[in-house]
Amino acid sequence: MAKKTVATLQTSSKRLTKAIKMVKSPKTGAYTFVEGVMTPEEVNDFLSKK
Repeated sequence: MAKKTVATLQTSSKRLTKAIKMVKSPKTGAYTFVEGVMTPEEVNDFLSKK
C-alpha cells in the first residue's frame, strides 16, 4: 500500500503543499519515496498517478 504524507507550506503570497508518496519499484521490489511541491489542487492527481 502507498503511504501518503501531506504538509502545507506557506510562502509570501502562494500556498504550496509538499506531498510524499511511497512507490514500490517493479525491478527490485524495494520502496522509494517520491516528493513534490505543488498547489493543493494538484495533490490528488499526484497521489493517484503510478
